[in-house]
Amino acid sequence: MATIVVVGSSTGGLPMAYDIRKHLGKEHTIKVVNAYEEFTFVPSNPWVAVGWRKPEDISFKLEPHLTRKGIEFYHETVTALDPDNNKLTLSNGSEMEYDYLVLATGPTLAFHEVEGFGPKSQGGNTVSVCTTPHAAEAHEQWEEFCENPGPIIVGAVQGASCYGPAYEFAMIMDTDLRKRKLRAQVPMTFVTSEPYIGHLGLGGVGDSNGLLESEMRNRHIKWICNAAVEKIEDGKMYVKEHNMQGEVINTHELPFKYSMMLPAFKGSQFLQDLVQPDNMGGPLVNPRGFVKVDQYSRNPTYHNIYALGVGIAIPPVEATPVPVGTPKTGLMIESMVTAICHNIEANLEGKEPDAEPTWNTICLADMGDTGAAFVALPQIPPRNLTWAKKGKWVHLAKIAFEKYFIRNMKSGNSEPIYQKYIMKMLGISRLKGDK
Repeated sequence: MATIVVVGSSTGGLPMAYDIRKHLGKEHTIKVVNAYEEFTFVPSNPWVAVGWRKPEDISFKLEPHLTRKGIEFYHETVTALDPDNNKLTLSNGSEMEYDYLVLATGPTLAFHEVEGFGPKSQGGNTVSVCTTPHAAEAHEQWEEFCENPGPIIVGAVQGASCYGPAYEFAMIMDTDLRKRKLRAQVPMTFVTSEPYIGHLGLGGVGDSNGLLESEMRNRHIKWICNAAVEKIEDGKMYVKEHNMQGEVINTHELPFKYSMMLPAFKGSQFLQDLVQPDNMGGPLVNPRGFVKVDQYSRNPTYHNIYALGVGIAIPPVEATPVPVGTPKTGLMIESMVTAICHNIEANLEGKEPDAEPTWNTICLADMGDTGAAFVALPQIPPRNLTWAKKGKWVHLAKIAFEKYFIRNMKSGNSEPIYQKYIMKMLGISRLKGDK
């Protein structure tokens, strides 16, 4: 009998636990360790920030749903990992041993890398939609802002790897302000480390550059690309704009009354603690604490440790003047879940792993009253299929997908939801060419 521990229980970790429980025999013990007692559907956080959703609309208690499936739940934070001895230390001081470990931790939000950055509850001068509690805090400040509107700055700082929510939130704020008849009082500037609008950390997807530039022009949103944020004061952001050679060509002191900037990510703290003193990473993690994985989503050194999602190490798609990371999207994470489950099952049968996840991207980006769908197969160019399309159908599809995903997670359904729902909707019958 084996003990499989999943650390993290968000949009990757929770399906991972369900999938392992479904496909492995009942003689095996499945444990989930998560710092939060609730699951929240992170893609809906921008809606929470403007009051279109409440936190309780997109969240539910984890323990009853996991227990019903025969999965043990531990509402704890992992404080240390000893991979040589197959052991975790939890925040209550206890130790947990494992035969197989799946790291689905998500990221640490590196607000500290820019002076004055982060939510007010953490001593910063901006808001965040990276977690649902952050989004709830952002909503409180949004209502205050709408009582006395002014300039908005939205975007992503240097080193960020997740750009979609920044574009979504810009468009959602624009839509909400128009509904409130306040848009004319709010100058809006999009500040991003991307080399051009619509890069998305992916080198662009189809005509994402033209599509998003057109949308921003129509909504009177100005932008600054190749931007590195130096510091953020209360009501003022200091930005250096670079050319394609990486040289500073302009400096900006941008006033704001409300700002949401996406941060760079690092690995969870217990993984950062494994970075060796020379800052070159280590056998398990890279210098930022992201888990190194091979083609089987398995660590090359510790073959009983697998990892998925935002916490894995993936190099940038291309060199850029200002650092830009690579996103890990829902379809990509779902593919990792399926591969990891198959490979652990093979390990338990004495076989070598052979399932490789497909690194493909399909994204539904909400724009408040319309939306855009982006498809990149594979994620890293050159690609077999790439396109970007806009329409109100995307906005409606994302609302429906939110309900569909949450319902499936409550029921313990481990089906490949992105492939079943989004690919079918887009008319994509199979995924090919992901190497």
